[in-house]
Amino acid sequence: MIDLYTSPTPNGWKVAMALEELELEYRVNVVDLTVGEQGRPWFLDLNPNGRIPVIVDNQKKNMVVFDSNAILIYLAEKTGKLLPKDGSKRFEVLQWLMFQASGIGPMQGQAVVFERYFSIDVPEARKRYHNETRRLYEVLDRELDGKEWLAQDFSIADISN
Repeated sequence: MIDLYTSPTPNGWKVAMALEELELEYRVNVVDLTVGEQGRPWFLDLNPNGRIPVIVDNQKKNMVVFDSNAILIYLAEKTGKLLPKDGSKRFEVLQWLMFQASGIGPMQGQAVVFERYFSIDVPEARKRYHNETRRLYEVLDRELDGKEWLAQDFSIADISN
């Protein structure tokens, strides 16, 4: 049984999607971000960065893994699915996973913060993050033109992106 500590956010959803796709047994533990549960000592013991999601794999002596993309790699390797073992195919998946981690995730996250949550209107910041998010989605659009998946077969790269 895997314990998933999460909230309804894109990073939380992608781990839940992977658990479902991989048909792994798991239990959801909702972390209430609105009251700051992610900053409480019990949660920081699981993830010192204080961010969801986190999994605890109780079959592996309570193996704790945090960061959504690290969790996706862990689950794929645990099951032998959604991440090829072959070098070039494997790295094709990993590069698109890193594309999400270093590009789409942070840029879109900042776009949302400046659009919805930042207390001061900063048009330059909104424009910068909107434009970069758009550019990154255009990269995905070009890559997916004429094909269904980012790396030949459905993988953790598709789930993450």
